[in-house]
Amino acid sequence: MADTGSAAPRKRADARRNAETLLDAAAAAFIASGVHVPVRDIAARAGVGVGTIYRHFPTRADLIVGVYRHQVEACAEAGPRLLASCATAHEALARWIDLFVDFLVTKHGLAEALQSGDAASQTLHAYFLDRLVPACAHLLDAAVAAGEIRSDISAFELMRGVGNLCIGAGANPDYDARRLVDLLIAGLRR
Repeated sequence: MADTGSAAPRKRADARRNAETLLDAAAAAFIASGVHVPVRDIAARAGVGVGTIYRHFPTRADLIVGVYRHQVEACAEAGPRLLASCATAHEALARWIDLFVDFLVTKHGLAEALQSGDAASQTLHAYFLDRLVPACAHLLDAAVAAGEIRSDISAFELMRGVGNLCIGAGANPDYDARRLVDLLIAGLRR
């Protein structure tokens, strides 16, 4: 009887890991080939069958929303880990911004698909702000408290600035958004 109880949570954990693997593979495929990449390509990247993707995400819109939410959560949850593992709060902030840039690159690829008017996608922007602005603010506050950066920028302003620098990333191969973002972060130093 105890075996049955322990098998069910493991299956749920396995299902969660499978969904995360699918979401990571879908995000990579979306970056490489756009949101209209064939599902079979995403399945191959994830090392699963196409049916597994449809079991977790019955429609492409479900998959796109899932990728978006998964990346928001990963970015939000990275902040405290980075503060704990980096030598300085400024380094933690810079590494978090690097993750945020990765998210934005994917987000811009998803933007057209998210404009569909689908009810699930309409709440994503508020979700993005609710999860990521506090994460960024926590890192900014830590770097300010450590005396490492100037104190006259809000998390929303910083994220908006980074977002604006990332907009041109796909349009011109000579445009290096990450370099410009690195300059912005370096410019926060006292």
